[in-house]
Amino acid sequence: MAGAASAEKSLALPTIWEVDDELWARLEPIIVAKLPPAATGRPRGDLRRVLNAIIHRMRSGCQWNHLPREFGSDTTVHRWFQAFVAAGVFEELWRVLAEECEELGGLDWTWQSADGVMGKSRFEGKKRGAIPPTGANRAPRRA
Repeated sequence: MAGAASAEKSLALPTIWEVDDELWARLEPIIVAKLPPAATGRPRGDLRRVLNAIIHRMRSGCQWNHLPREFGSDTTVHRWFQAFVAAGVFEELWRVLAEECEELGGLDWTWQSADGVMGKSRFEGKKRGAIPPTGANRAPRRA
């Protein structure tokens, strides 16, 4: 039994903090297909560095403006993050990586979990609740 536990530990993959060359070779075509480079304008930034910054942000929970300088401009990273979300890049990356992990036997679909935060909606929610009616105004009118 102890041998099985040690075998499982040896199969565990390290936590991803940045994208290595092998993984980037699989992810880059997906990102470029979803967000092709523009024919004109400024050259696009290093998307691998942007993805590393997004991974760092998601793993550490830091604010966008507290990203380490090695990732470049925080506004650039946040702008690319928003573009990735709008284009469905993360869903596609998740689908491809999940398929590969499943083929390797690395996914256990018997138990899943989602994390959420219960708090007020800052931008898209209603500003105030409905004001209940109080009845007719019975004050006399002054003419």
